[in-house]
Amino acid sequence: MIIIPKNIVTVDGKDRILKNQFVEIENGKIIRIAKNDEKYFKKYASGVYRFENLTLIPGFVQTHIHLCQTLFRGLADDLELLDWLQLRIFPYENAHNKNSVLTAVRLGINELLLSGTTTLLDMGTLRYQEVIFEELQNSGMCAIAGKCLIDENDLFPEFKSNTKSELDEIYQLAKTYHNTSKGKIKYGFAPRFVLSCSEKLLKESFEMKNDFVGSLYHTHSSENKNEIAEVKRRHNKENIEYFDSIGVIDDHSVLAHCIHVNDKETDLLKKNDVRVSHCPSSNLKLGSGIANIPKYLSKGISVSLGADGAPCNNNLSVFNEMRLAALIQKPIHGPTKMDAKTLFKLATIEGAKALHLKNEIGSIEVGKKADLALLDLSTNAHSISDSDESVYSDIVYSSSSDSVHSVMIEGEWKVLNKKSLLYDQQELNQKSKEELKKLLKRVKI
Repeated sequence: MIIIPKNIVTVDGKDRILKNQFVEIENGKIIRIAKNDEKYFKKYASGVYRFENLTLIPGFVQTHIHLCQTLFRGLADDLELLDWLQLRIFPYENAHNKNSVLTAVRLGINELLLSGTTTLLDMGTLRYQEVIFEELQNSGMCAIAGKCLIDENDLFPEFKSNTKSELDEIYQLAKTYHNTSKGKIKYGFAPRFVLSCSEKLLKESFEMKNDFVGSLYHTHSSENKNEIAEVKRRHNKENIEYFDSIGVIDDHSVLAHCIHVNDKETDLLKKNDVRVSHCPSSNLKLGSGIANIPKYLSKGISVSLGADGAPCNNNLSVFNEMRLAALIQKPIHGPTKMDAKTLFKLATIEGAKALHLKNEIGSIEVGKKADLALLDLSTNAHSISDSDESVYSDIVYSSSSDSVHSVMIEGEWKVLNKKSLLYDQQELNQKSKEELKKLLKRVKI
C-alpha cells in the first residue's frame, strides 16, 4: 500500500514535517518514506491512496480510558469525584452484565477510532473483563487493558470482591490475554485507587506485573482533595508517598491525574520514572483541579494524555484533551507554556513512550507500525498558512474529531472517508439505548 498525503507530520527525532512525499506500507509496517515518484507508483496495480489535501499523522495514543463507562455518558454530571463514584459510577458498573459491557466497549472503541486514537490504556470494571479483551481483539485496536481491582469499598460496599479472588482472577486473565493479537493486546494491572484497595492487593498485583513482560501498573492518584484527605487519614501519607512506601511505583507505573501532588511526591515521580496520564477535561468537569503539567515537564517527568471515561468528560476525543491541556495552563504559567507542538507530541510519541511502545508506534518512521490517521485541516477553512508551525496549531487549537478522515492500524483501514469499517453507527446507537435501558432497571442506588 502507498499513501500520498499533502504532508506528513512525522514526530520523528527531528520533528520533520514532510511535503511531496509518500509512505509505503507492507505487512502492517512502514517500509519506505520517499519523494513522490509517479513511475514508482505505476508498479502498483492497486493500493495507491491519494490524499493530496490531507495531513498524515501518527495515530493518537491515549493513556487513561474507561471503555466500560461509555454507556453512562450524560448520567453522572455535575458531581465531585467521591459523590460521582458513590451515587452514579459504582452503582452503574455494578449493574453491568456481559451484554451491556460489550455494548459500552464497542461504543467507546468506535468513538476513539473515529477521532483518530489507535492505541489506548484502559481500566476495566470489576466483572466481565474477558468481554473487553475479546472486543479489543476483534477491533484490531492496540491496547493495554486490565480488570479493575477492588477489595475495599466504603462508598458502595456491594461493588467489591475479596483479595484472593481478585489476585487469582487477574493472574488467569493475564495468562490468557497478555501479548495476544500478535502482541497488540497486553495486560495492565489496574487497582482502582488507594481507597478501594488493600495494601496486599496493591502490592501483590504490582509484583505480579513482573511475571508478564511489557505489562503495566495503572491506577488513579491524587485526583481529589477529599480523596487525599481520606488516604492521609488511613495511612498518614498522601497518595504517591504511600505508593512509594509500599513499593508499587516504577517506570512501568502509569498514574492517572496527579493533580494535588506535593514537592516530595513530585520528586518521587521523577526518581521512580513514573508516567503521569493527564486528563484535563475530566479534571475540570469533576472540579478536581489543574495538574501542574509544566512543572512535571520541566523536571523530565513523563506526561501523556487521556480522555478518561465518557461520564466525566463527556466524549473521548483527544482533540479536546490537547486543546484544554494547553489553554488551562496559560493563565497560570503564561502564554508561552504548553505550545501546540508540545501538546501534539504528548498525544502521540509521549503516549507511546509512557506505554513502552516508542519503538513500535507514536511516530511515522521506517520500521514502525502503520498506525496512522489522515486529517482534513481545511475543515471550516482552518488552514490558511502552510508553515510547519501552523500545522501543529491547526491540529491542536482548530481541529476536532470531525477533522479525522481515515484511520488505520497496522496497515488495515478502520475508518475510511469518515466511515467506520468496524461498526454500523445506527445499529450501535440502537443497541446502546436498549442495553442502557435494561441496565438502569438493574441499578441499585
